[in-house]
Amino acid sequence: MNKAFVREPELAEYRCPKCGSLGSPVGRETLEAHLVPKALPKLAPSGFFCADPNCEVAYFDQFARSVQCDALRGPVYPKDLEAPICGCFGFTREDIEQDVQEGVATRCRELLAKAKSPDARCAIMAANGRSCVPEIQRYFMKCRAARQSAQSER
Repeated sequence: MNKAFVREPELAEYRCPKCGSLGSPVGRETLEAHLVPKALPKLAPSGFFCADPNCEVAYFDQFARSVQCDALRGPVYPKDLEAPICGCFGFTREDIEQDVQEGVATRCRELLAKAKSPDARCAIMAANGRSCVPEIQRYFMKCRAARQSAQSER
């Protein structure tokens, strides 16, 4: 069939060639910020981040070429759960856990305010090229639910 009449999907989903997880699209600036220079030529100018912490693939492209986590410049969340959730401001899971333990979301609120500022550079600093705010909120709610569950069992 003539390719002029074949409609390409507008929103293609790209999955990690190793684990099958849905990839998060990232641009060249994100790849350059997180990969060692020798790994960059292995991928197309843009790619996808595999967020599965159990998968050894960090980034891959639409041609199923991939770069392993050992080609990262340093630890990134969620590949390394000890790495900061927020690449811009160094906010960690421990910060969230402390807020939940203290019963006041002081640190989380401060981070949310910073995330709205011009100093936030999520597209570059986050390994997935996205804001950390949804992940901060998700982890906060998970920790709070676990704490409430533990308290109700007493």
